[in-house]
This record gives sequence, C-alpha cells and structure tokens, in this order.
Amino acid sequence: MSEFETLAVRAGIRRSQFNEHAEALFLTSSFVFENAAQAAARFAGDETGQVYSRYTNPTVDMLQERLAALEGAECCVATASGMSAILACVMCFCRSGDHILASRGLFGATVQLFNNWLPRFGIEPTFVSPVDVADWERNVRSNTKLLFLETPSNPLTEIIDIAALSALARRQNALLVVDNCFCTPALQRPIALGADLVIHSATKYLDGQGRVLGGAVLGKHALIAEPLTTFLRNAGPTLSPFNAWVILKGLETLKLRMNAHAANALALAHWLEKHPRIERVLYPGLASHPQHELAKRQQESGGGIVSFVVKGGREAAWRVVDATRLISITANLGDAKTTITHPASTTHGRLQPAAREKAGIVEGLLRVAVGLEALENIRADLERGLKA
Repeated sequence: MSEFETLAVRAGIRRSQFNEHAEALFLTSSFVFENAAQAAARFAGDETGQVYSRYTNPTVDMLQERLAALEGAECCVATASGMSAILACVMCFCRSGDHILASRGLFGATVQLFNNWLPRFGIEPTFVSPVDVADWERNVRSNTKLLFLETPSNPLTEIIDIAALSALARRQNALLVVDNCFCTPALQRPIALGADLVIHSATKYLDGQGRVLGGAVLGKHALIAEPLTTFLRNAGPTLSPFNAWVILKGLETLKLRMNAHAANALALAHWLEKHPRIERVLYPGLASHPQHELAKRQQESGGGIVSFVVKGGREAAWRVVDATRLISITANLGDAKTTITHPASTTHGRLQPAAREKAGIVEGLLRVAVGLEALENIRADLERGLKA
C-alpha cells in the first residue's frame, strides 16, 4: 500500500470495538486502566497505550501515522499549531550556547521567535541567503545544531537546495530542518532529499479548508518519538482530537487539491507575467523563476502560492487588495478559497524595515494563495484592482 493517494485515505486507521468505517473521534481527556499495575506500567512507559490526551490520543495517533506515511518518515508528533511545532523542535534539539543557522526567507512569526525569544534562552540565530549555499557554509559554526529553512520560502517562493544543505549539515554534525508547508508531501518529500526533520503547519494545506489549527514534526523514530513526546507531555502544546480528526479528513483529498491549486497557480502566474502593471512575478513553475530548474528537481509542481510585485509600491499594492470582491483578504493560506495579503504590512510587518528589505519583502509585493475557484473569476478579481 505505497501509492500516495491510497495512503492518504487508508494509512493509520485504528478501529474501535464498534468497527466503524470512518475514523473515530475520541473526545476524552483521560483513559481508564484495568488495574493499578497497568496504570503504573503506562505511566512508566513500560507498556504502550493511551494515558492522557495531552500526549496520547487515538485520533491524534491516526493523524500522526498517516502523515508520517505520506511524508516517508518513521515517526510524527502532532502539535497545536505550526509555530508550536517549530518551538518544540528547537526546545528538543537546542540548549543554551547553541547556534541555529536559518534561511532569511522565513515566515515572519518564525523570524520573531528566533530573534526575540530564543536569545533569552541562550540560543543564537544567524540568518543567511536562502539560495546561496556558500553563504550557509561561511556562517556555520562548531556549535551550530540546526539548519532551518522553508522551501519554497514565504512569501518569495525561493527554492533552497535541500540535498546540498543536507550534506553541509552532516559535515557539521547538525540537523537539517525543512518547513514543508507550501508543498506538503503531495508535491515534495524533504526526507527523501536528505532532511532530518520536517515541520508542518497543518493549519494550511493539510487541513485545506481553513477550519482548524495544527502542526507536526516528523523524522526518524530515534529523533522524534522520545524527545518530542516528552516535550508535549511536559510543556503541553497539544493538538486537540477534534482538530486532528478534521486534518485527517483533509489528508484524504490532499493530492487532488494540491494538483488543482498548482494548475490554477501556474495559469495565473503566466497571466500576471504579461500584465503591464506587474513588475515581477515569483512562482517556481515559471521558467523566469531564478530557481526554476531546482524546483523541477525537488518538487512535482510549482505549488499553489504566487507572489508578485505591483508597480507603484504600497499604495498600488493596497489598491489591488482593496478592490477584491471574491478573493479573501487574510494572511492565511492553503485554503480552498483564494487569499491575498500584503506581507510588508502583515506577516512580516513586525520586522525592522532594513530586515524586510534584506529579505526582499518590498512594499509592492503581494502574495496570493491560489484557491480552487474558477480561474477566470480569480483573474477578474485581480484585474479590477490592477486597473485601479
């Protein structure tokens, strides 16, 4: 049972004594033991089984097993959100005095976490060019514990060479962590390319309809099972069973949805590239994208995110946003509904202007997460603002 579409529907199913067909939703805080000895064995970890839903729950277990199967990972620990997955990863694999080497092309909240919170615990980040492997090599240190990246990056869709950074991480005895939010395992499998750990914001494409929050960390069993589960048990960034159940149902259609998102996004990117009001289009599926050839090797398609720079800076970009009637003005992505955001004033708005400029987040930049509506309707909605 190795085909992706089959795993997305069938992997990880655990039926109760009622032999239900759909995955069961276990809304319970705790579990009853047969006797005191079993309770002691479960708490000690000498016997496998459910203990407490902060870190063990059958519905969450099903999600973890299915996502691990799709990602080609040995183990998965689900968390309350994508950001809690990143925090859990850092807390488990870094300590005071350690160094993190990170891509400059990261989600704004990740940059804030690395810059503003980790130094309080003695963990120092350094940000480097996403696409220049030599820049990573120049900045790696003897105390570098994690190489952290997103590919494609948010929001510029920069493509980072996972295999090259995997080789660097191994030479330095560090772990390579890849946030696979934009592609999902339907379009890219970082572990097969050499990543040690994969991060997901399940809030995005894994759910696929903008309903719930969730996150996950995946990798080898020795890396994930004990440290991440213990962190969940002690720190409590727990994914609720209900959210796990919703994401489980989202995974069933992941491949279909990602292919449809990507087809719409490619067509929209071609249209935008020819538009006289557009300065630049950033989409990995375009031949004009700086890392187009690398994207073809790493990904099955360009994905569902199209970023572009409107001529006229922030004022012109905001006119495009404000003129939309169909497209949703929200910073979320991965929804069936098309969304639009102005990164410089929203997702990356808390960064210092110099840091935004260095990261390429210019004032005219817009990010569109292309949804599943009819392409002609999406185009017409953007054209209204571009004409303004």
